[in-house]
Amino acid sequence: MIIDGQTKVYGIFGYPVKHSKSPTFQTAAFQHLGINAVYVPFEVNPENLQKAVESLKILKISGVNITIPHKENVIQYVNEISEEVKIIKAANTVKNIDGYLVAYNTDWYGFIEGLKEINPDLENKKVLVIGAGGSSRAVVYGLLKENVDKIYISNRTVEKAIKLLNDYLEHFKIVDKIIKPIHLSEIPDIINDVDIIVNTTSIGLNDEDFPLFDYNFINPKHTVVDIIYKETKLLKVAKEKGCKYQNGYPMLIYQGAKSFEIWTNQKAPIEIMKKSIGLHF
Repeated sequence: MIIDGQTKVYGIFGYPVKHSKSPTFQTAAFQHLGINAVYVPFEVNPENLQKAVESLKILKISGVNITIPHKENVIQYVNEISEEVKIIKAANTVKNIDGYLVAYNTDWYGFIEGLKEINPDLENKKVLVIGAGGSSRAVVYGLLKENVDKIYISNRTVEKAIKLLNDYLEHFKIVDKIIKPIHLSEIPDIINDVDIIVNTTSIGLNDEDFPLFDYNFINPKHTVVDIIYKETKLLKVAKEKGCKYQNGYPMLIYQGAKSFEIWTNQKAPIEIMKKSIGLHF
């Protein structure tokens, strides 16, 4: 590609961000569609986040993705937030419209689209979501929109799961009939009742991490998703048990594709994006 005075700049804010695969698949998408744009990683220290967001206007950067640890804090520095950001309280996409910054969350969409590749019908399913942080909030939002029957939110500190429930009560009717906060120690009591298990925590990133619960309770009827970008112990057990399972790459691709569409108003070339990082799912 030729970079010239008309080249639009997109990127990702994170800390750290060197490991990100977003530049690879977003650039592949731009090139495939003949869009004159580049996508680059910006390592932004948390204390410099406000300045970095302001720089989007000054440098006329067209849009950025937002990753850990900035997804919640970025909201206060933009001009407008979308409806889903108001509910999830975290953003992963910013679009610069002539200096007016709008924040969106596409993580929920990415999770649901990825999950549907292995479990197309989510209506009336019962789901265990482990963790109650920003990723969990996005996952729960997506599941509620898909009309699941039950969501158990399990966290080491139940108070955080209860806060998530209370926040969502402001936006979804009878959500207290759908969401049930539980402690990690209570997972064995409900695991036979659920169809889908989702880990949204960082537990499993390191091989020496302790299991989230006794994985012997997993059985072949379960669909198991770990949003970490590797085959964790949880996923290894799911594979051994004959479950449908998935790591975090489908969610990554689909959330990125939605961001691409928000920025460009063009349909994202999903298969091109997958192939660029060697994915086949």
